[in-house]
Amino acid sequence: MAKAILKYDLTDVDDKMSHMRAVKSLYMMLTLWDLDQELRSLTKYAPDDMPTEEYEAYIKVREMLYQKMNEYNLDFDNLLQ
Repeated sequence: MAKAILKYDLTDVDDKMSHMRAVKSLYMMLTLWDLDQELRSLTKYAPDDMPTEEYEAYIKVREMLYQKMNEYNLDFDNLLQ
């Protein structure tokens, strides 16, 4: 079985920040997931009276989210199984 151990010197400011990023990474990904799902719902279940500009803005923001995630090699399928 492969193992990975991350070690941080929590008295060092930079290491402490790196530790918090590692510890909170799941919550960051879940935040992105929640945002994606909200945007999906806003477009999939858009009311008939939603202005076209608003609908298109939601689509554009969701596309931007995927573009940024792709730039950083982040993928929901690989990180939230």
